[in-house]
Amino acid sequence: MANKDETPSVLKAAWLIALVTIASKFMGFVRDMVVANFYGATLVSDAYFYALQIPSLAIIILGGVGGPFHSAAVAVFSKLIPDFDSKPDEVVNKLYNTFLTVSFVFFAACAILGFFFADKVMGVIISAGAPELVTLASEHFRIMSPIILIGGIIGIYYGLLICHKQYILPNLSPMILSLVVIIVISLVHNDKTGVVLAGATTLGAICQLAVQFPKIRQIGYRIKPNFDIKNPQFKNICELLFPAILSSTIGQISIYIDMFFASTLKEGAWTSVVFANRIFQFPVGILVTAFLVPLFPIFSRLAGEGDFEAIKKYFNKGVGVLFFVGIPMFILILLLAKDGISLIFERGAFDANAVVMVSEALCYLSISILPYVFRDSITRVYYAFNDSKTPFIIAMSSIGLKAILNWLLILKLDMGIAGITLSTSFITLFNATFLGLFIYRKIRLDYKSLFINLAKMTVAGAITFVLCWFIGLGFGRLELPKYIFEIVKIVVVMILALGIYTVLNLIFKMEYAKELLARIKR
Repeated sequence: MANKDETPSVLKAAWLIALVTIASKFMGFVRDMVVANFYGATLVSDAYFYALQIPSLAIIILGGVGGPFHSAAVAVFSKLIPDFDSKPDEVVNKLYNTFLTVSFVFFAACAILGFFFADKVMGVIISAGAPELVTLASEHFRIMSPIILIGGIIGIYYGLLICHKQYILPNLSPMILSLVVIIVISLVHNDKTGVVLAGATTLGAICQLAVQFPKIRQIGYRIKPNFDIKNPQFKNICELLFPAILSSTIGQISIYIDMFFASTLKEGAWTSVVFANRIFQFPVGILVTAFLVPLFPIFSRLAGEGDFEAIKKYFNKGVGVLFFVGIPMFILILLLAKDGISLIFERGAFDANAVVMVSEALCYLSISILPYVFRDSITRVYYAFNDSKTPFIIAMSSIGLKAILNWLLILKLDMGIAGITLSTSFITLFNATFLGLFIYRKIRLDYKSLFINLAKMTVAGAITFVLCWFIGLGFGRLELPKYIFEIVKIVVVMILALGIYTVLNLIFKMEYAKELLARIKR
C-alpha cells in the first residue's frame, strides 16, 4: 500500500520542480526576448510561428509535461516498477523498447510526410494569408519537420525519468533548446527570412533529446528494437495513448482555427497571440508543472489500490494551492501586462504597437488561469483511472464552439486579436466544467470545500484588485524615465498586491495563507 500521507514528499518535489522549471522557463523567456528583438511582430515572425505549430504539437503538446507520451509512460510504468528507486527488469525493458520502436516508426513517417507536403499543409492552415506568408511558412516547416520525430521520444523519456524520481533533468532539458536558439540567432545578425531561426529550433530539439539519453541508460534502460505489440501492458499504453493523442490533436484543431482567423487580421497578429501564450505559460506552466508532476504518479498508484479518499485529499490540496496562487497571477497580469511587456520586449524590431497587441491578447487569455489549472489537474485523475476517452470526447465537442466564438468575436464584434484569446478562455472554461461534471463516473470528488475556499480567495482577490488599481492610477503623476517608471510601478504594485491578498486570506482563515506565512517565518 502507498504511504497515506505523502504530502511532505510531494511538497518537497513540488518546490524542487518549481525551481528547475523556473530556470528552464526563464531561459525560454530570454529566448522569446531575443526572437522578439531580431524579428519583432512581422511577416517573418508570423511565418515562423505558423510553421512551428505542428512541430510544437509533437515536442510540447504530445511529448511535454502532461502530454500523452509522458502521461502514458507514468500511468503504466509507475505500476510496473516496485518503487521509484528500482532498476527496470527484462519485462519492463521489453515494454520500453516496444513503446519506443512503434513511436519512432510512427513519428518518422509523420516527419517525412511533413517535409514533402509542407506547402500543402501551410496552404490549408493559413489559407486566408498572403501568398508570400504561405511560401515562407512552408520553407520554415520543412526545416523544422525533424522535430516531429523527436517529440514523442522526448515524452517517453520524460515519463520514465519521472517514474524514477528524476525530476531535474527532464524539467531542465527544454533549456537546451532555448540556449541553442539564443546562441545561433545572436551570432547571425542578418537573417531576413527566418530560416536560421527555424534551423536553430531543430538543432535545439535534437540537443534536448541527446541530454536525456545518458540518464535513461544509467537507470538501466537498453535499446533493443522490437514490435511486441501483443504485450498486454503495451495494449494498456495504447488504450491510454491513442485517445490522448487524438484529444491533444483535436485540441490543436482549435489552434489551427485561431491561425486561420489570425491570418485575416493585420501583420503580426499571430505572433502577438503566440507571445501572449508564452508569457501566460511562464508563471502558469511553472505552477502546474510543480504540483502535478509529483502528484500524477501518486494518483495512478492510489487509483490502482482503490484508495479513493486519498485521491480526493491530494486533489483538493493540489488544486486549492493552484487556485490560491493563480488568483494573484490573474490580478497582476490585468494590472501590469502593458508595463511588463514594454519593459521586457520593447526594443529592436519589437515596437510600441507590438506591445499593445500582445498586452491585449494576454489580458483576455489570463481569464482562463483558474479553469486552466483545474482542467489540467482533473485530467490527471482521468489518466490515473486509465481513462483518456472522456477528455478526448469533451475536447472534440469544443471544436465547433471554438469556430463559432471566433466568428462571433472576431468577425461580428470586431474584437480582433482579443477575440482569439477570449474565445480560448471560454473554451478552457467549457472543458474544465464538463471534465469536472463527468468525473463522478470514476470518483466523487469533494467539490464543496474546494469551491467554498475558492469563493473566499476570489473575494480577497477582488478587493486586492480594486485597491491596487487605484494605487496604479497614482503612478501616472510620476515624472520618471520610461524604464525606471515601469520598474518602480511593477515592483511596488506587485509587493502591495501580494501583501494585501495574503493578509486578506489570513483574515479569512485560509489554510494556504497560513502555510505560506509559516514557510516565510521558517
